[in-house]
Amino acid sequence: MKTQLFALLLLTGLWHPAAQAQAPTPTSPLDVAALDATVARTLQAFDVPGMAVAVVKDGQVVVAKGYGVRSLATKEPVDANTLFGIASNTKAFTTAALGLLVDEGKLRWDDKVTDYIPEFKMYDPYVTAEFTVRDLLCHRSGLGLGAGDLMQFPDSADFTVADVIHSLRYFQPVSSFRSKFDYDNSLYLVAGEVVARVSGQPWATFVETRLLRPLGMARTAPVFTQLPDPTNVIDAHGLVEGKVQVIRRDLNTLLGPAGGIYSSVADLSKWALMLLGGPGAPAPLLKPATLQELWTPQTILPVSPAPSPYHTHFAAYGLGWFLRDVRGYEEVSHTGGEIGMVTKVLLLPELHLGIIVLTNQENGAAFTAVSNTIEDYYLDVRGLDRVQEMLDRTKVRNTDANKATAAVWQQVAAAQKAAPKRPSYSAYVGRYHDVWLGDVAVYQQGNDLWMRSKRAPRLVGQLLPYRGNTYAVRWKARSMNADAFAAFTLDEQGRAASIKMKPISPATDFSYDFQDLDLRRVE
Repeated sequence: MKTQLFALLLLTGLWHPAAQAQAPTPTSPLDVAALDATVARTLQAFDVPGMAVAVVKDGQVVVAKGYGVRSLATKEPVDANTLFGIASNTKAFTTAALGLLVDEGKLRWDDKVTDYIPEFKMYDPYVTAEFTVRDLLCHRSGLGLGAGDLMQFPDSADFTVADVIHSLRYFQPVSSFRSKFDYDNSLYLVAGEVVARVSGQPWATFVETRLLRPLGMARTAPVFTQLPDPTNVIDAHGLVEGKVQVIRRDLNTLLGPAGGIYSSVADLSKWALMLLGGPGAPAPLLKPATLQELWTPQTILPVSPAPSPYHTHFAAYGLGWFLRDVRGYEEVSHTGGEIGMVTKVLLLPELHLGIIVLTNQENGAAFTAVSNTIEDYYLDVRGLDRVQEMLDRTKVRNTDANKATAAVWQQVAAAQKAAPKRPSYSAYVGRYHDVWLGDVAVYQQGNDLWMRSKRAPRLVGQLLPYRGNTYAVRWKARSMNADAFAAFTLDEQGRAASIKMKPISPATDFSYDFQDLDLRRVE
């Protein structure tokens, strides 16, 4: 029993056995010129057009500035007020919104979701009955990684929050309830709906009036389409056939509570200062106990056994935040990624330190290199080249992914070479239906076979023979970097009866959850 209590106190941060062993903190100010050089090197190393960085410490903004360009098309410079999509860093705003309602006595973390959304239903009736508001926020539902994300990603879908809530009943769990961490976005959309039903205001309105305006985050908006001033905004950039270029921005407003906010480092500095508290910080918006609840471990995460200069022993997910120990201090952080941009927010509450890195490219190695360099300084970690470290890791990851995909496309090329000049795809042509994504048409166009989703029309691509009745889908929108396998199952007449899909590359973003589709022929 004492051992269990000891572990609990460690994880909740109520007891700090390493207080005497905490890393010393530097007394000299951050070397901004050295930071500038690191950022410049990072932009070049990872082919990132633009970045914005902020550091707040002891109630003051130490750095808030932009680097590079907003867009490769316009070449306009990034500054501290340039707006980026912060993607999943929005989740902390959603949990803070719920926290405000908790503080007002209108909601409790362990209230059942069905108390507020009676139509909420998971695959398992027991899970439905037991599912709490807390469960919406800590990625332990039993759903698979990114389940249902195709309803909101990669844009152009016509799904509503009601559609997402209804569709949750169709996703079979991949693990038992509350036993395993699998990141999801869909349940944060449900959390946003809880905010709306309890407050009587849409999630976007509540966040704007209760969080953004009180903090003076005047340029920030809950979704891109509501920006008060869209003149200083980055373009999305991504790799298209090996070259970084401007790509189509995600305009889907459905993603709001899970990843919709657009902000700048100037505005996010105010958010970080409020959360960190202390002299010079804005007035707190949440009660201390509520903020502590957001930063209390809910779902335990694995820690790498490899040696680390941060001496991390524990990691967990709280309510909208990742948590771990670094050099004897608590670290509270989150990352965000959407089409053409990735971001990071990192806080060390005991040091009253906040680090914010926003980028307009899809390479997360860039924000990691910069944020780790800054964190190293304040944790007195010396001698590490974080840019080179991330370059080495990226090279290994890309080599493995490229090797896997190259083998597939080599096989596709061989199959095309052996195929008849006028192939017949009549066995595959038809209309297929999935209970949550809806209809997908498979059709022949000239000598080629294609597929197109009705409700997510960016999902249109050519099906190329791979092996047997399995095809490789090459999406028309090449910026998606999410080509997939489509395996047809034939009936006794040799006619396609169903399709199962999965990504080809192991590096494919998990939000392309093709594996959750069960497409069955209906016509």
